[in-house]
Amino acid sequence: MSKIGPMSGFPEFLPADRIVEQHFLDVVRETFELHGFASIETRAVEPVERLSNQGEDADKEIYGVRRLAADGEDSASIGLHFDLTVPFARYVLEHAGKLAFPFRRYQIQKVWRGERPQEGRYREFTQADIDIVDSGELPNHYEVELPLVIAEALGKLPVPEFVIKVNNRKIPEGFYRGLGLTDVATVLRIVDKIDKLGPDKVVERLIESGATDKQARLAVQLADISSTDTSFVEKVRALGVEHEILDDGLEQLSQVMAAAIEHAPGLLQADLRIARGLDYYTGAVYEIYLVGDESFGSMGGGGRYDALASDGKTTYPGVGISIGISRLVHRLISKGLLKGTRSTPTAVLVALNNEDERSDALRTAAALRARGIPVEVAPAAAKFGKQIKFADRRGIPFVWFSTENGPEVKDIRSGEQVPADPATWTPPAHDVRPSIETPQEIS
Repeated sequence: MSKIGPMSGFPEFLPADRIVEQHFLDVVRETFELHGFASIETRAVEPVERLSNQGEDADKEIYGVRRLAADGEDSASIGLHFDLTVPFARYVLEHAGKLAFPFRRYQIQKVWRGERPQEGRYREFTQADIDIVDSGELPNHYEVELPLVIAEALGKLPVPEFVIKVNNRKIPEGFYRGLGLTDVATVLRIVDKIDKLGPDKVVERLIESGATDKQARLAVQLADISSTDTSFVEKVRALGVEHEILDDGLEQLSQVMAAAIEHAPGLLQADLRIARGLDYYTGAVYEIYLVGDESFGSMGGGGRYDALASDGKTTYPGVGISIGISRLVHRLISKGLLKGTRSTPTAVLVALNNEDERSDALRTAAALRARGIPVEVAPAAAKFGKQIKFADRRGIPFVWFSTENGPEVKDIRSGEQVPADPATWTPPAHDVRPSIETPQEIS
């Protein structure tokens, strides 16, 4: 029998940490639904041909799927999806006749990527996506709406300061074309590596790809522009480059930032070096970062895509953004910033004097559960001290006893023990369900 051990890149939470993750998922789901997004779930696999055509590194990320006993199959024709946008686009095409457009969907699922495992880079992880697609044309106001929804969701969670960095693909495209650089995709990919390589190395690579020194340096200067308002427009104009596509991009990004000033002040930042690596983005692009922890990388992102979903007759443009739930939660837990208040949803342990009382204990538990109180019965009759220790190890705050004077409940944190009726007794609201502790509460 093979030795059991962890698989690199496939993280698993212990129960207390899973409570943190579930809280994040609940808040995100509730926020998405408040904004009218409907839930869907897509299959885990898609044709490799469709998955592999989404960026220069897509082939490296795909896990192929092949049945072990398949005869005559040299390679996999299907693969696990590495994001939720590509399968969603396929879903729209497949079910277009049954959907009402514009279609607002959210999707919370596992995805798989052939990453080199390291802190925050996993091969299996959970994403939470929202997208809006329309038939034929998609108004730009949806590009404004989506980052505001994400800002609202993150604002309800116990996360440190965060920022959603926003750009528009039309800005670099129009700028590069205005400079005379026609191979926009190549320039974009090189400039997208500016954080890893540094500006000087990016200039060198742009020159190697055919740009002049002036063109390369202006491309890098564009990437250095950022603002938390619409002042980025003046900074771009000061570089002296003109193109109609650039004009469209500046106008559309200005709409996003104007709305951010009113609805999410300080939470969005126009950052013209944000590009996103996937080829299907055509308009707005987003990246989510924890302030002060930007070197760790983004906690999510997305953008607009105009041609990803098309059947040759009708095109369904869309815009979407996702939160990397696993990446975010693991980061906060590993830094000691969050922990669950207990490792079980149980709020009350019904103790046993002896096994003959188990039937009565089950009835007591049922009465409490009927009023929404999570309860379990002690696994075995034992000394009360042992049963209290069992509850304490799992963080269960209350133990229910059957005494000569009738039922009583003990708060094992304070030691207070009072008479209780299973038909009426209720714990304090904050004890009914496990919650999340922050550093201040922990200390």
